[in-house]
Order: sequence, then structure tokens, then C-alpha cells
Amino acid sequence: MRVDRVDRGRRLAAAGVAVSAVLAVINVAAGLLSGSTSVTAVGVELAGDVLASSVVLVGLVLASRPPDANHPYGHGRLETVAGLIVGLILVGGGIGIGWRSLHGIDDMHAAPARMAVLALLLTIVVRAVMALLKFRTARAIGSRALASDAWNDTVDILSAVAALVAVTLARVAPDRFLAADHYGGFAVGLVVIVTGVRIVWDTTFDLADTMPDPRLLDQVRAVAMVVPGVLGVEKQFARKTGLQYHIDLHIEVDPSMTVRESHRIAHDVQSRLLRELGWVAGVLVHVEPAGEVTAGDRT
Repeated sequence: MRVDRVDRGRRLAAAGVAVSAVLAVINVAAGLLSGSTSVTAVGVELAGDVLASSVVLVGLVLASRPPDANHPYGHGRLETVAGLIVGLILVGGGIGIGWRSLHGIDDMHAAPARMAVLALLLTIVVRAVMALLKFRTARAIGSRALASDAWNDTVDILSAVAALVAVTLARVAPDRFLAADHYGGFAVGLVVIVTGVRIVWDTTFDLADTMPDPRLLDQVRAVAMVVPGVLGVEKQFARKTGLQYHIDLHIEVDPSMTVRESHRIAHDVQSRLLRELGWVAGVLVHVEPAGEVTAGDRT
């Protein structure tokens, strides 16, 4: 099942690379031919998306590799690292776009041609479809990198809308709003920077082993408690490794039962969690005697 989930994300990331490449060529060409700074900025941003989506694709491929002796928890963290790299690419690209857009802002030139408007409209429609598909798939498979890529597409929509407004103003009243085309490109850069910072923030928390949503831990507790012999769940911890979580669970059992019996219960808990919760990659179960204070509790 995990392989199918990764394959879904990998195929969509590959499609994103192709779409970004086509849109980048269209917008850069339209921006240069029409004399629009903001459309060219959108094209440069889309060219950066080709790199970003390629990083996501590589991350998903590497994350699908099975555990080995040096990586007993698997290679899922590489998917999260890919999301972090995408965020850094966006921040750097946004700074470059903003600086380039303000360069030559006082120069006099003709208003952007109509092809600039058409290129931006095409970008908005295509990016809206891609963002919707990626967000849905990212939620379904739990991919931080693919979600980052979807946010990247959303940024492209906002950037294209800002550029469209700027180009329209420059075309309608070039004597008053010719500089709006440059400011539109600068706005594109700002949006890209903000989104990049947000992605870096989210992925950094994943790499720092931040606990998941409490509702997920409630699911773990609920599943464990229905296993015969489990009297309570004392502690539970979780760390994200790519698309899934590894769970450390302390369960309470009858203190008078044998080691063999308690081991069987722990194994039953582990098997049930892996079977019923698709977002769980692995479970380590520790057995505690019910009603007794352990050394770990006293410290």
C-alpha cells in the first residue's frame, strides 16, 4: 500500500515538472516579446518550479526505498528534506525575482502586448488544476513534499493574478501606470518569499520530531485499548519519517501475567495498529505493570 501511495505522488510530481517547464517557456517568451517585466518574472518563477518539482520527485523516489542496516526507520525523512529544499528554493527565487523586477523601473518603454495577458490567464487556469490535484493527493498519502509543491502552485496562481492586474493597468493607462508592470513583478517576488518561509518552517518542525496532531494519537490509543489484555495506555510518542509515523507506545497490563503473555499482547497491539492505521509505519511497544509507578515516572 505504501508503494502505491508513493507512486501516486511520484507520478503527480513528474507531471508537475512537465507542466512547469511548458508554462515557463510560454511566460518567458511572452514576457520578452510583449515587453512585460511581471510576465517575465512569472516565467522565471515557473522555471524555478521545474527545479523544485524535480527535487520533490527525487525525494519521493528516495523515500520509497526500503529500510536497511544503516536506515532502520527507512528513508522517509528524505521526502521531508525535499520539502525543505523546495522552501529554500522559493525564498532564494523570490529575492531574485523582486530585485530583477525593480531594476529599470524608471525606464520608458511601450505598454505590454496582449499576449502577456493571454499567457497569464493560461497559467492561472493550469496552475489551479495542478494545485487542486496535488493538495488532494498530498492529504491522501501524507506527503509534506507534495503539499509543499501544491503550495508552490498556489503561489504561482497568486503571482499570476498580481501580474495580470499590473499588466492590465499598464495596458489601460500606460501614461499613469506603466511602472505597475514592474511593481507587479516585485509583488510576485514577495509572495514567493513568504510561501518559501512558510514551507521551511513546517518542514523544519517535522525534522525536529514534532509530535503529530493529537487526534492521530487519540486514534492510536483507541486502537490499542480494544486489544484484549490492555488495561491502559501510559505514554505514546510519534516521529514522522516521510509519509508515515513511527510510534513508541507504553501499554499497561496485569502485573501478575507472565512475560510470554505480556509479549503476546504487545505483539497484538503492534499488529493491530499497523493493520488499521495506514499512516503508521512502525510500532515499538513497551509493557508496564498496571497500577505501579515505574522508575521513568519518578524521574
